[in-house]
Amino acid sequence: MGSDMILAAESGGSGAFNLLLLLAIPLVFYFLLIRPQSKRRREQMQMQNDIQPGARVLTTSGMRATVVEVDDDGLLLEIADGVEVHFVKQAVMQVLKDDEPDEIDDELDEDGGDEDDDAVDLSKDGAEVDLSKDGEPRAEDTASDEDGEPASEPKGKTKVEAADKPSA
Repeated sequence: MGSDMILAAESGGSGAFNLLLLLAIPLVFYFLLIRPQSKRRREQMQMQNDIQPGARVLTTSGMRATVVEVDDDGLLLEIADGVEVHFVKQAVMQVLKDDEPDEIDDELDEDGGDEDDDAVDLSKDGAEVDLSKDGEPRAEDTASDEDGEPASEPKGKTKVEAADKPSA
């Protein structure tokens, strides 16, 4: 019991430090979390209220559009030629600068074609394959050769020969 009294006497001077710590933690939260968040919220509201017709915007859903009309309850955005959609102002994430190119348009222009170069058609004569539960094809799923003869292999099992392999 004597050692408990000694420990209690030694820890008595830290009361001021504990009080200071209790006051410092809320201040740290305020300056690191609450204040910057409210500043960002004010800037976002100011940006949304300053939107003018003709501006290019990025919505929260990632859609790029041009502002056609601004009213009290929202915006009229043109998302494609002749396609206008009504949005609330809060849906605008940022106003795009005029010198920012549309990344999506650039990617489409670089590709050139709309066909997938890596696509390989493994079906014969464009027929659909539907296997039954036991893995055997149904009678109507059997394929025929060019001569009209039944194929030697059922659909769904493709025999790959050296000439049929796609090049890497």
